[in-house]
Amino acid sequence: MDKTLFTYTLTPEQGQTLEAVTAGMSALRRVQAPYTTLALRGPKLTVMLYASGKLVVQGKEAQDFVLFTLEPLVLKAATLGYEEALDPALYAPHMGTDESGKGDIFGPLVTVAAFIDETTGRRLADLGVRDSKTIADGQIQKLAAEIRRLLGRRNCAFVLLRPPTYNRLYGKIPNVNRLLAWCHARAIESLAEQRPDCTRAVVDQFARTEATVSRALMARGRALKVEQMHKAERDIAVAAASVLARDLFVAELRKLSGQAGMELPKGAGPKVPQTLAALIRAKGPDCLADYAKCHFKTVHEALAAAGLAARAPEA
Repeated sequence: MDKTLFTYTLTPEQGQTLEAVTAGMSALRRVQAPYTTLALRGPKLTVMLYASGKLVVQGKEAQDFVLFTLEPLVLKAATLGYEEALDPALYAPHMGTDESGKGDIFGPLVTVAAFIDETTGRRLADLGVRDSKTIADGQIQKLAAEIRRLLGRRNCAFVLLRPPTYNRLYGKIPNVNRLLAWCHARAIESLAEQRPDCTRAVVDQFARTEATVSRALMARGRALKVEQMHKAERDIAVAAASVLARDLFVAELRKLSGQAGMELPKGAGPKVPQTLAALIRAKGPDCLADYAKCHFKTVHEALAAAGLAARAPEA
């Protein structure tokens, strides 16, 4: 069966080539889509190039587009059908970790570790599992449910830092990368307990030094080969962890919104200061530690605008 979804990361030059190559294709029409620099739709094909360089090719004709257009004319490399030859470790048993909520002022920080073997890895790929940043939140829930059903509890572990816990830990570890390393290390340790046969973990390299996560590991985790790489979401285990982490983050933010009595926005955009101000008016400044990551500059500015000083989190 032909695959119907492909993801790539293009250089700016490759993006320009893709635009030029597809300009004369009458079957594809250019459309507007959020966060894209090029969005094309046809009867059985969608091509989305995001500002980040992420390319998503989807539809019944996606495989033909990759084989006969993308690879020979844009990528200048033949990879489809040769994935395992190019990367023998692609479906080898291993775990991957990823997080969600790092850049979101409201809500928790969620870190997930997911273990795959050859069978589950191939089935996840067939499901179209990929970096959660390329998937709308409305689709995340359904895909995450499929991943959980496929992997089962033994092959997943998560670390959930709700805002009160996050703020207390940040008081002790006042560095986001070190705190992230601690979370990834705890997720790795937890899954290693459940999967003592796992010998390898893949982690997205979020810090300048690769030693960050390794230093945070304890005895069981240090027995694993930990590989930190840029854009690690191309690894199927990391991609699965990415989807599971985003799904849990969205669910937790929804619960927090219910407790707050108002919608808490994702990210750090223009709605955030307005919501912080509304929370301060409705519940007082001390409530922010229950809903937000309080080390963000935006939180300090909201408190200052209300004539208040930011308080250091209690240890």
